[in-house]
This record gives sequence, C-alpha cells and structure tokens, in this order.
Amino acid sequence: MNDVPAHTHRTVRFDRAVPHEPGARTTTRVFHANPAGSFKTGFWSAEPGSSPIAYTMDEMCVLLEGHVRLTDASGHVEEYVAGDTFLIPNGFTGTWETVKHVKKFFAIYKPA
Repeated sequence: MNDVPAHTHRTVRFDRAVPHEPGARTTTRVFHANPAGSFKTGFWSAEPGSSPIAYTMDEMCVLLEGHVRLTDASGHVEEYVAGDTFLIPNGFTGTWETVKHVKKFFAIYKPA
C-alpha cells in the first residue's frame, strides 16, 4: 500500500539552487512554516543595497554567497561573508547592507 498517513513527518530539503527573481531586488522562498506562523525557514537573496531594519523576531542566517554589513543603532558594525552563520535577535535595530549579492538560508522565530 502506497498511502502515507497524514501524521507522517518528513524532513525539509533546503535547495541552494533557488533562482533569483529577474528584475527583483530580493527573492524569498519559504520552505516551511509551522501552523501557528511563529516559526519559518527558507531562502532569501538580494542585490546590493541598504535598508533600515527593526527586528520583532529572532533570525538565524546561514550565508551561502555574498557579503553583508550589519550596523546596530549605536554604530557597532559586524560583517559576514559566505560560510558565516549569525543570529539577529528580536529587538535589533540598525541597518542591513548587502555589499555583494547575497544568498542565505534563514530560520525565523516570531513570538506570539
């Protein structure tokens, strides 16, 4: 019998070959979201540019390609490149700068 029970849990494969949407500054693909919407994982890519950010969630980033510069509200700067993994905590405010085209996997937890 080939029927899979509804309660079966499966792993989620993260596809690093997700294409960037032509003409778009960013591309987002959600691979998994829990039913409550408080946790999700996926892929994000961006062309160079800078944006102010104010986080209301925790986000873990795994940089596959590119170069990112994060500057917090006090002016402290951190830089990340391909191969780096980092966390942006809930409450972080500052600037996200994509220095060189970025591809990343993310996991986001947003409290209720």
